[in-house]
Amino acid sequence: MGIKKRKGEHIEAVLKKDVEYEKSAGFECVRLLHNALPEIDCSSVELKTTFLGKKATPLMITAITGGFERAVDINKQLAETAEKYGLPLGLGSMRPMLEGAEEKSYLVREHCPSIPLVGNIGIAQLASYPVERVEGLVSKAELDGMAVHLNPLQEVLQPEGDKNFSKALELVEELCEKLSVPVIAKETGAGINKEVALKLKEAGVSWIDVAGAGGTSWSRVEYERGGSPAGFEEWGIPTVTSILMCKGTLPLIGSGGVRSGIDAVKAIALGAEIAGASRPFLLAYDYEKLDEMAGEWVEQMKIAAFLTGCKNYGDLKKIKHAI
Repeated sequence: MGIKKRKGEHIEAVLKKDVEYEKSAGFECVRLLHNALPEIDCSSVELKTTFLGKKATPLMITAITGGFERAVDINKQLAETAEKYGLPLGLGSMRPMLEGAEEKSYLVREHCPSIPLVGNIGIAQLASYPVERVEGLVSKAELDGMAVHLNPLQEVLQPEGDKNFSKALELVEELCEKLSVPVIAKETGAGINKEVALKLKEAGVSWIDVAGAGGTSWSRVEYERGGSPAGFEEWGIPTVTSILMCKGTLPLIGSGGVRSGIDAVKAIALGAEIAGASRPFLLAYDYEKLDEMAGEWVEQMKIAAFLTGCKNYGDLKKIKHAI
Protein backbone atom coordinates (compact mmCIF):
# COMPACT_ATOMS: atom_id res chain seq x y z
CA MET A 1 0.00 0.00 0.00
CA GLY A 2 1.24 3.48 -0.86
CA ILE A 3 2.27 5.79 1.98
CA LYS A 4 -0.24 8.47 0.93
CA LYS A 5 -3.15 6.02 1.11
CA ARG A 6 -2.01 4.76 4.50
CA LYS A 7 -1.81 8.30 5.92
CA GLY A 8 -5.29 9.02 4.64
CA GLU A 9 -6.65 5.86 6.25
CA HIS A 10 -5.06 6.79 9.57
CA ILE A 11 -6.74 10.21 9.57
CA GLU A 12 -10.11 8.75 8.61
CA ALA A 13 -9.90 6.22 11.44
CA VAL A 14 -8.95 8.89 13.99
CA LEU A 15 -11.78 11.15 12.82
CA LYS A 16 -14.56 8.65 12.23
CA LYS A 17 -13.94 5.53 14.34
CA ASP A 18 -13.92 4.69 18.04
CA VAL A 19 -10.17 4.53 18.54
CA GLU A 20 -9.84 5.83 22.10
CA TYR A 21 -8.53 3.71 24.94
CA GLU A 22 -11.21 2.47 27.31
CA LYS A 23 -8.81 2.90 30.22
CA SER A 24 -8.03 6.38 31.45
CA ALA A 25 -4.86 8.42 31.15
CA GLY A 26 -5.31 9.04 34.90
CA PHE A 27 -5.89 12.80 34.99
CA GLU A 28 -9.22 12.43 36.80
CA CYS A 29 -7.29 11.04 39.78
CA VAL A 30 -5.10 14.17 40.05
CA ARG A 31 -6.51 16.94 42.24
CA LEU A 32 -5.24 20.50 41.93
CA LEU A 33 -5.52 22.11 45.35
CA HIS A 34 -7.89 25.08 45.25
CA ASN A 35 -6.61 28.38 46.64
CA ALA A 36 -9.49 30.45 48.01
CA LEU A 37 -7.19 33.47 48.46
CA PRO A 38 -4.99 33.61 45.34
CA GLU A 39 -4.09 37.36 45.72
CA ILE A 40 -3.61 37.57 41.95
CA ASP A 41 -5.31 39.51 39.17
CA CYS A 42 -6.46 36.70 36.89
CA SER A 43 -5.96 38.90 33.83
CA SER A 44 -2.26 39.23 34.65
CA VAL A 45 -1.52 35.46 34.71
CA GLU A 46 1.28 34.73 32.20
CA LEU A 47 2.16 31.12 31.46
CA LYS A 48 4.71 31.46 28.66
CA THR A 49 7.86 29.37 28.93
CA THR A 50 10.86 28.61 26.70
CA PHE A 51 10.77 25.55 24.48
CA LEU A 52 13.48 24.79 21.91
CA GLY A 53 14.84 28.31 22.32
CA LYS A 54 11.53 30.11 21.71
CA LYS A 55 8.86 31.58 23.96
CA ALA A 56 5.70 29.50 23.90
CA THR A 57 2.54 28.57 25.75
CA PRO A 58 3.23 25.24 27.52
CA LEU A 59 0.68 23.37 25.42
CA MET A 60 1.81 21.59 22.26
CA ILE A 61 -0.22 20.45 19.29
CA THR A 62 1.62 17.17 18.99
CA ALA A 63 2.23 15.27 15.74
CA ILE A 64 -0.93 14.63 13.72
CA THR A 65 -0.48 14.21 9.99
CA GLY A 66 1.23 15.04 6.72
CA GLY A 67 2.10 13.62 3.35
CA PHE A 68 -1.23 13.53 1.49
CA GLU A 69 -3.52 16.09 -0.10
CA ARG A 70 -5.95 16.75 2.74
CA ALA A 71 -3.09 17.20 5.19
CA VAL A 72 -2.08 20.41 3.41
CA ASP A 73 -5.12 22.28 4.72
CA ILE A 74 -5.10 20.51 8.09
CA ASN A 75 -1.51 21.51 8.84
CA LYS A 76 -2.01 25.03 7.50
CA GLN A 77 -4.90 25.64 9.89
CA LEU A 78 -3.09 23.98 12.79
CA ALA A 79 -0.08 26.21 12.10
CA GLU A 80 -2.18 29.37 12.00
CA THR A 81 -3.90 28.44 15.26
CA ALA A 82 -0.60 27.55 16.90
CA GLU A 83 0.85 30.91 15.89
CA LYS A 84 -2.18 32.81 17.23
CA TYR A 85 -1.97 31.21 20.68
CA GLY A 86 1.79 30.64 20.87
CA LEU A 87 1.50 26.84 20.86
CA PRO A 88 4.39 24.61 19.78
CA LEU A 89 3.42 22.50 16.78
CA GLY A 90 4.45 18.98 15.84
CA LEU A 91 4.24 17.73 12.28
CA GLY A 92 3.18 14.21 11.40
CA SER A 93 5.62 11.56 10.20
CA MET A 94 7.80 13.07 7.47
CA ARG A 95 8.44 9.71 5.81
CA PRO A 96 6.45 10.76 2.70
CA MET A 97 8.74 13.77 2.30
CA LEU A 98 11.80 11.52 2.58
CA GLU A 99 10.37 9.24 -0.08
CA GLY A 100 9.75 12.09 -2.49
CA ALA A 101 5.97 12.16 -2.09
CA GLU A 102 3.79 15.15 -1.18
CA GLU A 103 5.78 17.68 0.87
CA LYS A 104 3.64 20.82 0.85
CA SER A 105 1.81 19.72 4.00
CA TYR A 106 5.06 19.95 5.95
CA LEU A 107 6.16 23.37 4.74
CA VAL A 108 4.06 25.45 7.12
CA ARG A 109 6.64 27.84 8.57
CA GLU A 110 5.16 30.83 6.73
CA HIS A 111 1.96 30.28 8.72
CA CYS A 112 3.71 30.00 12.10
CA PRO A 113 6.88 32.11 11.96
CA SER A 114 7.46 32.54 15.70
CA ILE A 115 6.52 29.25 17.38
CA PRO A 116 8.60 26.11 18.03
CA LEU A 117 8.06 23.75 15.06
CA VAL A 118 8.98 20.07 15.45
CA GLY A 119 9.47 17.49 12.72
CA ASN A 120 8.83 13.78 13.03
CA ILE A 121 10.60 10.68 11.78
CA GLY A 122 10.32 6.99 12.64
CA ILE A 123 12.98 4.54 13.74
CA ALA A 124 12.50 2.55 10.54
CA GLN A 125 13.34 5.61 8.46
CA LEU A 126 16.52 6.20 10.47
CA ALA A 127 17.56 2.70 9.45
CA SER A 128 16.83 3.42 5.78
CA TYR A 129 18.13 6.96 5.32
CA PRO A 130 21.36 8.67 6.41
CA VAL A 131 21.17 11.46 8.97
CA GLU A 132 22.06 13.91 6.19
CA ARG A 133 18.65 13.25 4.63
CA VAL A 134 16.95 13.96 7.95
CA GLU A 135 19.01 17.14 8.24
CA GLY A 136 17.59 18.10 4.86
CA LEU A 137 14.09 17.94 6.35
CA VAL A 138 15.19 20.23 9.17
CA SER A 139 16.51 22.77 6.71
CA LYS A 140 13.66 22.65 4.22
CA ALA A 141 10.85 22.79 6.80
CA GLU A 142 12.76 25.25 9.05
CA LEU A 143 12.39 23.05 12.12
CA ASP A 144 13.42 23.81 15.70
CA GLY A 145 13.55 20.18 16.75
CA MET A 146 13.07 16.65 15.42
CA ALA A 147 10.92 14.02 17.10
CA VAL A 148 11.72 10.35 16.66
CA HIS A 149 8.56 8.35 17.16
CA LEU A 150 8.90 5.08 19.01
CA ASN A 151 5.88 3.02 17.96
CA PRO A 152 6.61 -0.70 18.34
CA LEU A 153 3.00 -1.46 19.29
CA GLN A 154 1.61 0.17 16.17
CA GLU A 155 4.25 -1.32 13.87
CA VAL A 156 3.91 -4.90 15.11
CA LEU A 157 0.13 -4.82 14.52
CA GLN A 158 0.16 -2.81 11.28
CA PRO A 159 -0.35 -4.99 8.17
CA GLU A 160 2.67 -3.36 6.51
CA GLY A 161 4.52 -2.50 9.72
CA ASP A 162 8.29 -2.34 10.30
CA LYS A 163 8.91 -4.84 13.08
CA ASN A 164 12.70 -4.70 13.42
CA PHE A 165 13.67 -2.46 16.35
CA SER A 166 16.96 -4.28 17.05
CA LYS A 167 19.15 -1.21 16.43
CA ALA A 168 16.68 1.41 17.64
CA LEU A 169 18.81 2.93 20.41
CA GLU A 170 21.94 2.96 18.24
CA LEU A 171 20.04 4.84 15.51
CA VAL A 172 18.70 7.38 17.99
CA GLU A 173 22.20 7.95 19.36
CA GLU A 174 23.60 8.57 15.87
CA LEU A 175 20.82 11.05 15.12
CA CYS A 176 21.48 12.94 18.37
CA GLU A 177 25.20 13.14 17.57
CA LYS A 178 24.81 14.46 14.04
CA LEU A 179 21.57 16.44 13.81
CA SER A 180 21.75 20.23 14.12
CA VAL A 181 18.58 20.54 16.25
CA PRO A 182 17.51 18.89 19.52
CA VAL A 183 16.01 15.40 19.30
CA ILE A 184 12.74 14.53 21.02
CA ALA A 185 11.93 10.88 21.61
CA LYS A 186 8.18 10.31 21.57
CA GLU A 187 5.92 7.36 21.97
CA THR A 188 2.68 7.24 20.00
CA GLY A 189 0.22 6.40 22.75
CA ALA A 190 1.66 3.51 24.74
CA GLY A 191 3.90 5.45 27.16
CA ILE A 192 7.55 5.39 28.19
CA ASN A 193 8.95 3.89 31.39
CA LYS A 194 11.88 5.12 33.45
CA GLU A 195 14.33 2.48 32.19
CA VAL A 196 13.71 3.53 28.60
CA ALA A 197 13.89 7.22 29.56
CA LEU A 198 17.35 6.70 31.09
CA LYS A 199 18.57 4.89 27.96
CA LEU A 200 17.29 7.75 25.81
CA LYS A 201 19.07 10.26 28.03
CA GLU A 202 22.32 8.33 27.66
CA ALA A 203 21.83 8.33 23.89
CA GLY A 204 21.73 12.12 23.84
CA VAL A 205 18.01 12.81 23.53
CA SER A 206 17.03 16.33 24.69
CA TRP A 207 13.33 15.81 25.43
CA ILE A 208 10.89 12.95 25.94
CA ASP A 209 7.24 13.01 24.94
CA VAL A 210 5.78 10.24 27.08
CA ALA A 211 2.62 10.00 24.89
CA GLY A 212 0.99 7.59 27.31
CA ALA A 213 -2.09 5.41 27.11
CA GLY A 214 -5.51 6.92 27.70
CA GLY A 215 -6.04 8.91 24.53
CA THR A 216 -5.89 7.61 20.97
CA SER A 217 -5.10 3.90 20.78
CA TRP A 218 -3.01 3.30 17.69
CA SER A 219 -3.55 -0.41 18.07
CA ARG A 220 -7.27 0.30 17.60
CA VAL A 221 -6.44 2.45 14.58
CA GLU A 222 -4.50 -0.42 13.03
CA TYR A 223 -7.25 -2.90 13.85
CA GLU A 224 -9.58 -0.68 11.84
CA ARG A 225 -7.17 -1.21 8.93
CA GLY A 226 -7.00 -4.98 9.32
CA GLY A 227 -4.17 -5.23 11.82
CA SER A 228 -3.60 -8.36 13.92
CA PRO A 229 -3.42 -10.22 16.24
CA ALA A 230 -6.24 -8.95 18.46
CA GLY A 231 -5.91 -8.33 22.18
CA PHE A 232 -3.68 -5.25 22.38
CA GLU A 233 -6.41 -2.59 22.37
CA GLU A 234 -5.60 -1.52 25.95
CA TRP A 235 -1.85 -2.14 25.93
CA GLY A 236 0.30 0.68 27.32
CA ILE A 237 1.33 2.78 30.32
CA PRO A 238 -1.23 5.44 31.32
CA THR A 239 0.05 8.97 30.83
CA VAL A 240 -0.02 10.00 34.49
CA THR A 241 1.95 6.89 35.44
CA SER A 242 4.46 7.52 32.65
CA ILE A 243 5.03 11.14 33.70
CA LEU A 244 5.58 10.13 37.31
CA MET A 245 7.99 7.36 36.28
CA CYS A 246 10.03 9.53 33.93
CA LYS A 247 10.18 12.89 35.68
CA GLY A 248 13.67 13.91 36.67
CA THR A 249 15.30 12.02 33.78
CA LEU A 250 14.84 14.54 30.94
CA PRO A 251 12.48 17.43 30.25
CA LEU A 252 9.08 15.91 29.50
CA ILE A 253 6.17 16.61 27.20
CA GLY A 254 3.07 15.18 28.89
CA SER A 255 0.73 13.92 26.20
CA GLY A 256 -1.74 11.07 25.81
CA GLY A 257 -5.34 11.60 26.87
CA VAL A 258 -4.96 15.33 27.61
CA ARG A 259 -8.48 16.53 26.93
CA SER A 260 -8.61 20.04 28.36
CA GLY A 261 -6.45 22.90 29.52
CA ILE A 262 -7.03 21.66 33.05
CA ASP A 263 -5.52 18.28 32.15
CA ALA A 264 -2.59 20.18 30.64
CA VAL A 265 -1.97 21.99 33.93
CA LYS A 266 -2.18 18.68 35.76
CA ALA A 267 0.47 17.20 33.45
CA ILE A 268 2.78 20.11 34.25
CA ALA A 269 2.05 19.87 37.97
CA LEU A 270 2.99 16.18 37.87
CA GLY A 271 6.39 16.86 36.33
CA ALA A 272 6.10 17.60 32.61
CA GLU A 273 7.54 20.86 31.29
CA ILE A 274 4.77 21.22 28.74
CA ALA A 275 1.60 19.30 27.92
CA GLY A 276 0.49 18.09 24.52
CA ALA A 277 -2.52 16.79 22.64
CA SER A 278 -3.27 15.65 19.11
CA ARG A 279 -6.68 14.12 18.37
CA PRO A 280 -8.72 16.89 20.09
CA PHE A 281 -7.15 19.46 17.75
CA LEU A 282 -7.83 17.27 14.72
CA LEU A 283 -11.47 16.78 15.72
CA ALA A 284 -11.83 20.52 16.34
CA TYR A 285 -10.46 21.15 12.86
CA ASP A 286 -12.96 18.70 11.39
CA TYR A 287 -15.85 20.44 13.17
CA GLU A 288 -14.51 23.87 12.18
CA LYS A 289 -13.98 24.81 15.84
CA LEU A 290 -10.19 24.77 15.99
CA ASP A 291 -9.71 28.41 17.00
CA GLU A 292 -12.52 28.18 19.56
CA MET A 293 -11.11 25.05 21.20
CA ALA A 294 -7.52 26.31 21.32
CA GLY A 295 -8.63 29.58 22.89
CA GLU A 296 -10.73 27.74 25.45
CA TRP A 297 -7.89 25.42 26.46
CA VAL A 298 -5.45 28.31 26.90
CA GLU A 299 -8.03 30.15 29.00
CA GLN A 300 -8.62 27.02 31.09
CA MET A 301 -4.90 26.84 31.79
CA LYS A 302 -4.82 30.45 32.96
CA ILE A 303 -7.88 30.03 35.18
CA ALA A 304 -6.51 26.80 36.67
CA ALA A 305 -3.29 28.67 37.44
CA PHE A 306 -5.24 31.53 39.03
CA LEU A 307 -7.34 29.16 41.16
CA THR A 308 -4.19 27.48 42.51
CA GLY A 309 -2.44 30.77 43.29
CA CYS A 310 -0.06 30.74 40.32
CA LYS A 311 0.75 33.95 38.48
CA ASN A 312 3.30 32.58 36.01
CA TYR A 313 4.82 29.42 34.56
CA GLY A 314 7.40 29.20 37.33
CA ASP A 315 4.63 29.07 39.92
CA LEU A 316 2.83 26.45 37.84
CA LYS A 317 5.85 24.17 38.12
CA LYS A 318 5.55 24.35 41.91
CA ILE A 319 1.79 23.90 42.03
CA LYS A 320 0.36 21.76 44.83
CA HIS A 321 -1.64 18.74 43.87
CA ALA A 322 -2.89 15.48 45.30
CA ILE A 323 -3.10 12.11 43.63
